[in-house]
Amino acid sequence: MTSPEQLGYEQARDELADVVAKLEAGGLSLEDSLALWERGEALAKICDRHLAGARERVETALAAAEKDES
Repeated sequence: MTSPEQLGYEQARDELADVVAKLEAGGLSLEDSLALWERGEALAKICDRHLAGARERVETALAAAEKDES
């Protein structure tokens, strides 16, 4: 299993959706459910980091564009 830190946003998001679907389907042992939950938490953090980085890049680009217009 790939470390969440090595995944791109789309990969982490897709795997997170799979984790959620498996948890919602049920039928797993407590241990398997906990392992999936932990994996999901790690994937969600990676997605948040990717989105925060993208947001920062957009804000920087907008600030530069506004500065150029002044």
